[in-house]
Amino acid sequence: MKITSRFLLFAAIFPLLAVAGCQHPDNPEPEPDPVPDPEPELVTVAYKSSDEIFSNPERGFYTAQEVFSADRKGIPQASITASKLQGRSLFLLEFHMKDYVACDISDDYLQTIRARFQSLRDGGMKCILRFCYSNGFAESDKPWDATPEQVLRHIAQVKPLLQEYADIIMVVQAGFIGSWGEWYYTENFKDNASRKKVVDALLEALPEDRQIELRTPAYKMALYGYSKTDTLTLATAHQATTQARLGGHNDCYVSGSNDVGTFRNKTDREYWASESLYTIMGGETCELTEYCHCEGTEKYNGALKDMAIYHLTYLNNGYHPNVIQRWKNENCMDEIRRRLGYRYVLEEGQFTDKAEAGKPFQVILKLKNVGFAPAQNPRDAELVLTDASGKAVGSWKLESDPRYWMPGQQTTIDQTFNLPAGISGKMTLYLNLPDPYETLHDNPAFSIRLANEGTWKEDTGYNELYSFTL
Repeated sequence: MKITSRFLLFAAIFPLLAVAGCQHPDNPEPEPDPVPDPEPELVTVAYKSSDEIFSNPERGFYTAQEVFSADRKGIPQASITASKLQGRSLFLLEFHMKDYVACDISDDYLQTIRARFQSLRDGGMKCILRFCYSNGFAESDKPWDATPEQVLRHIAQVKPLLQEYADIIMVVQAGFIGSWGEWYYTENFKDNASRKKVVDALLEALPEDRQIELRTPAYKMALYGYSKTDTLTLATAHQATTQARLGGHNDCYVSGSNDVGTFRNKTDREYWASESLYTIMGGETCELTEYCHCEGTEKYNGALKDMAIYHLTYLNNGYHPNVIQRWKNENCMDEIRRRLGYRYVLEEGQFTDKAEAGKPFQVILKLKNVGFAPAQNPRDAELVLTDASGKAVGSWKLESDPRYWMPGQQTTIDQTFNLPAGISGKMTLYLNLPDPYETLHDNPAFSIRLANEGTWKEDTGYNELYSFTL
């Protein structure tokens, strides 16, 4: 008790020594800690979501077109307009080459391919692309495909077109092999080695930012040695690797326990469920069964749950008609139309309240993806500032990639930039999500529209965020 009292007495006296000027000269009075600058005041804007069904690039139901050697024209503008009015942005272009199964593709048919591609670019649409030879699997439909050597020659012939029009090619289905290019009824591709050569050739023929879809998960695992233990991750996705560039298309979707041979077992299903978060997944239905009801049971997922599990980006609007009609009758068709692929919804924005020209300006955006999948191809994301006349006075790339705005999750974007010096008057800030290809970047038909009320500007492809006056 006495020791404690002496200590308290010393502690009470010691500060007085410093006040009396007795501090040692080698220990000067410490500088006070600097007072941090106050956090900038932010104004909050709440956005209202929209249930409207509208067209957005690289997602949704597609319009199918089979193109034969006798066809010599592009896609009629009326077909493009009709597809847009129905909320579609995609065509499936299926080029049939039975006339060239034993020879080179003719110059005329190559020009037909070019004309179809150019029609899409001019009309603000993209395509899912497939090449095939036979349009059936009966004996009378033979030959079902060309030899491996001839297929590789054909891929070399179309490579320049694939490179030139990669901007409007969303994805390429591996095709070429078997009836309809679906890799089943085949005369010339009985082993995985010959099939792998076709996929390798397609990967080389396309730019590295484009994916190839295989008909089943088993092909990706068997051809390249992948397994469920080494599926894609955030770190490995969307790279210029074979694994990251191979997606899938299920052309007998929600038709049974194994979707008519699409899946061999539970492992196949788990593999595609994981990979499809980072690769393009689509296809078409093929028959009416209990598995394609909108809602599920203990036995099956049902369409809505299944599309979320396998992150579906696109489907055929025309097949199977009985399945499409069931979705309409059971009242889930509109939800499917909204949610195929991505559907980004702004929830809240925060902005510097007292903005000054030449000074830092902070933007915090909170958005949610209510679709089945994220955007899968490269996509720019930028803030654009316009003056009262609508002229852009500045733009800033976001440090956020829409391919990682995951389904069912909220994404927060927090970015600060300096406003341009010398600007004044009413300013409007927009979020622009354009196509990164220079040929499409400034075309609003290829920009992503957010699912909000009152934000979309059709003439520019911008999404309005906030207006303020300097």
